[in-house]
Amino acid sequence: MLLTMDAINEALAEAGLGIDQIDGVATYPGRMSTYLGFSPIGAEEVVEALRLNATWYQGGLELTSQLGALAAAVGAIASGQARHVICFRTVYEAAALARPEEWPRATPERIDGWSQWFAPFHSYSAANSFAQHASRHFKKYGMTRSQLAQIALTDRRHAALNPRALVRTPLTMQEYMSARMISTPLCLYDCDRYTDASTVLILSAADAVDEVLCTPIRVAAIAGGNDVNSWDQADWYACYQAGARLWQHTDYSPKDVDTAQLYDGFSFITCQWLEGLGFCGVGEAGDLIEGGHNLALDGVLPLNTGGGQIGGGRLHGFGFAHEAVVQLRGQGGDRQVPGDPKVAVCSSGGGPLATALLLANDS
Repeated sequence: MLLTMDAINEALAEAGLGIDQIDGVATYPGRMSTYLGFSPIGAEEVVEALRLNATWYQGGLELTSQLGALAAAVGAIASGQARHVICFRTVYEAAALARPEEWPRATPERIDGWSQWFAPFHSYSAANSFAQHASRHFKKYGMTRSQLAQIALTDRRHAALNPRALVRTPLTMQEYMSARMISTPLCLYDCDRYTDASTVLILSAADAVDEVLCTPIRVAAIAGGNDVNSWDQADWYACYQAGARLWQHTDYSPKDVDTAQLYDGFSFITCQWLEGLGFCGVGEAGDLIEGGHNLALDGVLPLNTGGGQIGGGRLHGFGFAHEAVVQLRGQGGDRQVPGDPKVAVCSSGGGPLATALLLANDS
């Protein structure tokens, strides 16, 4: 809760808003008593802690991934249910893993719910599931591990420029190639890093921007998608649906994007988002990222400029939207994308669930 309050206070100060102006709260997935480290704080607890006069709030797991909470807030504002909504995601996974006696994770006595689609195929973690898709991509389209490595190397290179990043030392190709395998072809450095953090964004109605002091960033488009959960049936993950659908809601196109902040719970997810959003053709992500030059701050598509979740720390989706806003406001410091970026795309999820968000600076 202290992390959450710190982040909320910082966001309010930057926006120039007071607690009395906040009338909505959105989060993902809400407080999870069965896995507190994953989500220890819910919307109702924030409403209570801040004594908000909330006319609308939401917190739930069944959304089109993490940034689906922002989509819900956009809907609430558009329908007149709220004017200023605090959107937050708080994680405490590093502490929970280090002190399991204080933050126990419930062990189910039987396989049901989400796990029923994966456990029977010995896919006991998301790494197993995404590794299956990565292996198929490698075989069908020829992607190599040295190409895939560029996601992790880029994340770590950019994280070194971010004073808030979790891991601020660059990664070498030799270190990447010599790391232990987690689920072939994904190695240790293809996986995001657990952390303890809270990320807050404030969404405001368009006719309320005169109440805000900071540079407003417009939600230009948002799209979600889902694929079947059944592990043996999945063909193309939901990022391909959400990515294509995003451009149906805007006059912008992939060539207008100045920076991309794409989900990297595992590095291969980022490759799928690059294809799904149309930055390259299906099967061409390996060519796009080879050498890492296109992904650099001065490249054609600066990627995960804050370090992503592999370098910056697992903020579980919300960090990408936050970094997009930082870049569009020109506040990136040493990691700032040159040339006054105006359009950014960010994403969360990408497997069975996916959300894509397009942001624009109209100033």
